Amino acid sequence: MSPKGVHFIVEASGCDDTITNVVRLQDILVEAARRAHAQVWSVSFNRFPPNGVSGVVVISESHLSVHTWPEVNYMALDIYTCGAKTEPMIAVKYVLEQVHATHTHITEITRGLDDNDEVYYHSFITWEENLNNSNNKALN
Repeated sequence: MSPKGVHFIVEASGCDDTITNVVRLQDILVEAARRAHAQVWSVSFNRFPPNGVSGVVVISESHLSVHTWPEVNYMALDIYTCGAKTEPMIAVKYVLEQVHATHTHITEITRGLDDNDEVYYHSFITWEENLNNSNNKALN
């Protein structure tokens, strides 16, 4: 019963102005993919009025995506990877450190589980953390 992938859905509150910077946020997500040992295929980021940023990094192993609401210091982060070599939690930690989030709600979904009958399902766990902004030690 080996899963097909792992999916992290992250609500990040208290983010700094980094979430308004299209180029910087793009660089952060590309670096997060690299740190998670994923192969980047395509990158697309855009600004939405008044200052929000949406973007996706398509990787061989699936994707990293983000949408921001700077007016309330909030970022929605989605990281889905498959394969045995990727480490998506490393990507999550890196992004949260770079945007200086002060509080997170994280859901980890294990995707593509089956009982050798090719009928697939998922399982999930979810947790919240208050971060201290010194390298987000709460996530370690």
